Amino acid sequence: QVQLVESGGGLVQPGGSLRLSCVASGPISGINVMGWYRQAPGRQRELVADISSGGSINYADSVKGRFTISRDAAKNTVYLQMMSLKPEDAAIYYCNVDLNLRSFLTTRRANYWGQGTQVTVSS
Repeated sequence: QVQLVESGGGLVQPGGSLRLSCVASGPISGINVMGWYRQAPGRQRELVADISSGGSINYADSVKGRFTISRDAAKNTVYLQMMSLKPEDAAIYYCNVDLNLRSFLTTRRANYWGQGTQVTVSS
C-alpha cells in the first residue's frame, strides 16, 4: 500500500553535513504531517523534526539551528538537511508520515514508518 523510502544516510565526520530524503508513495489523498525520528543504540526513539501541511515545524532542542526540515508537497517528499553534525547525532533516522489514505468514496487517516537510514558521525 503506502511505502516510505528514506535515503541519504551515511558516514560523516563531526562537523559535516548530510541531507536525508523520504518519499511517500501509494494511494495518498493528502499528507498531514511528515517528520523525522531517530533512535540510537540503547536509547528511545525521539522526534527530530516534523512539518505539517500548514507549514508548522517542530524541532528537537538538540538540533535547533543545525537541522532544517522541508517538504515538497507535490512529490510527497520530506527532507532533513543536517549540518554541523555531532557524534551524538549518530542514529538510525526514520521517516514518519501521518496521511489520508485514498479510497474510491472515502479517505482514512493512517500513519506509516520508513525502514530507517543509518547516520554515522565519527572521526
